[in-house]
Amino acid sequence: MKAMLVNENKDLVWTDVEDPIIRDDEVLVKIYAAALNRADLLQRQGKYPSPAGCPEWMGLEVAGVIAEVGPAVSDWKVGDRVCALLGGGGYAEYVAVKHDMLMPVPHGLSLIEASALPEAYATSYLNLFIEGHLEAGQTAFVPAGASGLASVAIPMAKAFGARVITSVLSDEIAEKIKPLGADVVINSQAQCVEEILKAEEENGTPVNVSMDCLCGETLGKSLPYMARGGYWIVISTLAGIETTVQLRPLLTKGLHLVGSMLRNRTPEFKAYILSELVKNVWPKIEDGSIKPSIYRVLPITQAAEAHAILELGENVGKVVLSVCDE
Repeated sequence: MKAMLVNENKDLVWTDVEDPIIRDDEVLVKIYAAALNRADLLQRQGKYPSPAGCPEWMGLEVAGVIAEVGPAVSDWKVGDRVCALLGGGGYAEYVAVKHDMLMPVPHGLSLIEASALPEAYATSYLNLFIEGHLEAGQTAFVPAGASGLASVAIPMAKAFGARVITSVLSDEIAEKIKPLGADVVINSQAQCVEEILKAEEENGTPVNVSMDCLCGETLGKSLPYMARGGYWIVISTLAGIETTVQLRPLLTKGLHLVGSMLRNRTPEFKAYILSELVKNVWPKIEDGSIKPSIYRVLPITQAAEAHAILELGENVGKVVLSVCDE
């Protein structure tokens, strides 16, 4: 089979590699589509290697059709349309996947759309509802509203009855993300994020949960204006690794500052998250309450161009690589 390797110059090369050999509790998935994540860019730079036991090439989420089933697998069969959460190995024609890292493709979705579900939806569900304990009627703050992750998290929070605040870098981007349905969109180049969050608190709608991929100075400045018992979930530090936290509001409001990564969770916990997605989120996808947001689809041989889209921040929604046609 072929897979997308990274050469010594960090170029992407579609190369012949050995076919995967499945274990007893695994299935072999013929990959039709693989969605991009920012972690792919880090892995290409050598900063985010695949976990032990996973293929060396990139790719955290795919969709395809089961081509082979291990003898210990009873919940899947050859021909099933599935999407999968991977530790790596999605930029390829085939991948071996443990049976509990698979989910059925929601009814009505293409494999292109389904490839954009596992990583982003698992990350959003984990941080909004498991770590953040978000409930209907509460307010969620999801910075970087044009990101692929926010394109999932904002509609997901809305579908479960939450009010959503997000931030973007311009009025033009704010216009582009209107279909996501955020209630408040902050232009962080023209407005002060913490002042807007302070005003929200004064208006009786403080932030209960923040799923923050930016962090930096804004985190510490914003934290005092959270709702009592609120959860600020740090999932990345794209805007800086340092901030100043006022401890008094942290103490008096009983706030929770939580670091959270999906990749370092145990396989058992990841399987639990995926089962929760199928039970709680898939019905909302199938009835149209939540819709995958696809920005652009490119052939796998144009993976470098796809990476450039993420690097330049052009996308609103997910970028997907097509490996073969349905």
